[in-house]
Amino acid sequence: MFFQTWSDFFNMGGYGFYVWLSYGISFIAIVALIIQSIKQRKSVLRNVQREAQREARLKQVNKGNLL
Repeated sequence: MFFQTWSDFFNMGGYGFYVWLSYGISFIAIVALIIQSIKQRKSVLRNVQREAQREARLKQVNKGNLL
């Protein structure tokens, strides 16, 4: 599509509000998904580390009981 001016580009033949609104909503949704994924990854890694520490403590306790 060819536009004569930047104003025509932003107006999009009278549909600019809907076009840019859809781009904005899509951008916000993608950013929200990225943030959620990062937070969830950190949470999973924290839980894995916590479980590994728990298993190490249990091994030490069991090792002490065997002696």
